[in-house]
Amino acid sequence: MKVFVTGASGFIGRHLVRQLLHNRWAVKVLVHKHPLPLDLRQGKIEIIRGDLANQDLLERNLKDCQVGFHLASALGGSLIPPQQFWEVNLKGTINFLQAAQKAKLDRLVFFSSAGVIGKVNPGQVAAEDYSPHPQTLYDQTKFQAEKEALNFSHRGLEIIIIRPGWVYGPEDKRTFKLFQAIAKGRFLLVGGGLAQQTPVFIHDLIRGTLLALEKGERGEIYHLTGPEVLTVREMAETIASHLNRKLPSFSLPLSPLLPLAWFFDQVFRFFHREAPLTPGKLAFFAHPKPLDCSKAQRNLGYSPQTDFHTGSRLTIDWYLAHHWLHEQDGHS
Repeated sequence: MKVFVTGASGFIGRHLVRQLLHNRWAVKVLVHKHPLPLDLRQGKIEIIRGDLANQDLLERNLKDCQVGFHLASALGGSLIPPQQFWEVNLKGTINFLQAAQKAKLDRLVFFSSAGVIGKVNPGQVAAEDYSPHPQTLYDQTKFQAEKEALNFSHRGLEIIIIRPGWVYGPEDKRTFKLFQAIAKGRFLLVGGGLAQQTPVFIHDLIRGTLLALEKGERGEIYHLTGPEVLTVREMAETIASHLNRKLPSFSLPLSPLLPLAWFFDQVFRFFHREAPLTPGKLAFFAHPKPLDCSKAQRNLGYSPQTDFHTGSRLTIDWYLAHHWLHEQDGHS
């Protein structure tokens, strides 16, 4: 079995590729700007250099593959030009799906985002049929890409769609910012930290992804989350307890920060710099996204094993061992 993976140099992608290699799959990856980690470059892996805009390249390299995983996306700070989100997240996805269809892949897993839902109403947990209202540009482009994936499935492409929860774990640079801010005593709660999330440890997500590949039904969406629905405050307090830190007793109000974040974002963009406060950075507090994974549990046999207390401790231990965090940052 040979598999083609886009986004293999990203956090989720590199963990997925390691598991595929461990399972003795032949792996081919598309690499654009960011190189693979050294351990993967030394493994039995075929590296294709290029990007999602080159459909001929995609078609040539998908021909000898049976399975595809599409993870590549534009995800990052506010300095990414808006058009790049559309070019990569939507047009790039369409290019990949067209190439996969021509190559007659047996199965394809597309990684969408919990952000396509937007904000979940208080007291609710979103199942896959929850009405989507994407808030940010990234979320809007992922939602359009998800709709294209569904369209391709209606035309016969064997595609399964995954929406992960709030993914964290060793090697993740995105969520590391939260761990680091708490470790250095720089984290402030906004809006009381009442927004809910469903954090999922990376190893649980990878297990769920392979179950989706094996047992998922064409054109179906599956939420893959951890075992708990937690508030931002509960998540931050758990991390702080591991680091022997205490969170500030006060919380900043959300409403006045939203227009301020927009203003800062516009001003800093003019100078080609990322603002310390942006709408994207407030989304963690402003856009609660608790997901219901009972469909994946019922239909795929998915069972997340790692609660946030255990997973965050494992993550901190990795950050310490690899010198992303240091003992003096607050670790007991």
